[in-house]
Amino acid sequence: MGLLSLDDLRRADGARYVLSPPPAPVCGKGDFKIAATGFEHGHIYGMCQALVRAGATVAWVYDHEQEKVAKFREMYPEVRVARCLDEILSDPEVRLVAAAAVPNERATLGLQVMAAGKDYFTDKTPFTTLEQLADARLAVERTGQKYMVYYGERLCSECAMLAGDLIDQGTIGRVLQVIGLGPHRLGAFDSRPDWFFQKEKYGGILCDIGSHQCEQFLHYTGAKEASVNFARVENFAHPQFPELEDFGEGSLRGDNGTSFYFRVDWFTPDGLRTWGDGRTMILGTEGTIELRKFVDIGTEHKGNQLYLTDHRQEVRIDAAGSVGTRFFGQLIRDCLDRTETAMTQEHAFKAAELCLRLQAEADRCRTA
Repeated sequence: MGLLSLDDLRRADGARYVLSPPPAPVCGKGDFKIAATGFEHGHIYGMCQALVRAGATVAWVYDHEQEKVAKFREMYPEVRVARCLDEILSDPEVRLVAAAAVPNERATLGLQVMAAGKDYFTDKTPFTTLEQLADARLAVERTGQKYMVYYGERLCSECAMLAGDLIDQGTIGRVLQVIGLGPHRLGAFDSRPDWFFQKEKYGGILCDIGSHQCEQFLHYTGAKEASVNFARVENFAHPQFPELEDFGEGSLRGDNGTSFYFRVDWFTPDGLRTWGDGRTMILGTEGTIELRKFVDIGTEHKGNQLYLTDHRQEVRIDAAGSVGTRFFGQLIRDCLDRTETAMTQEHAFKAAELCLRLQAEADRCRTA
């Protein structure tokens, strides 16, 4: 197996591989003002950083815990501190509100944001019930605003973005199946907020971190709908937290004949040098792709490794610096231009719907 460099990839076989250049800011300073709120999950930092790199300006911050506001202002000292959420929502210059609230509160916050005439960008999972999803669908239709979701395991991974490009270019033929593995490290119990252990608030493991997996299945296969084959959740090793689900798995069949299996868990051992060995395996009629997003275990390679096998070769591609994370610039332009280039609203909602249906099936089987 050889290492295919990015320069090699750009030159390989004429137009067989076409790399999009890493994105540059898509607007001038101050042209796209955002606000940050809901600091219940650290993802809010990654969300804002990616938007700022793409050209956004963080204008406001609000949270009911002043310590979290102070920490955020260490990174963005020029940001204005709102006294309440309404102060953000009443500013006509704010185009988008980014938030990582408690999962079961994300939908309510999104409805407020959209009712105020602003687009909403929430951490995953965007909903914990199908009723919340239905309310959000109606609100999007009524207001014309966006309810976008931070499915970071693909959107912030260059090898995951590159895989989508290669699939679109026909590199591995027609995609038949996707397998997703999403292990996470639980970490110290006292470092987790109380809501993390309360099923009503986090929604369940398939609803929560399983949402990443469902989004990737839809993206790589092109499926628009899917049926649930099976779903399962367990608490194998944490009886002191009876509402925690530390293991989950599920399977889907896409409306285009594709299949999907995924596993998520909280069992990453302390010996691993990062929080989880997240992998995606994609089977096509003309080849395979494996993504090792965060670590390439047993080697000195960092994350962002893409392994490609086709009829000519087997290669490893270090995708760091290859295509960037274009979603965030596209999202900004979508908000300004009222387009859907970053992700369609239906795609964002369908991924959420599938993880909720999987969670409901797992809950039903567990209590049967």
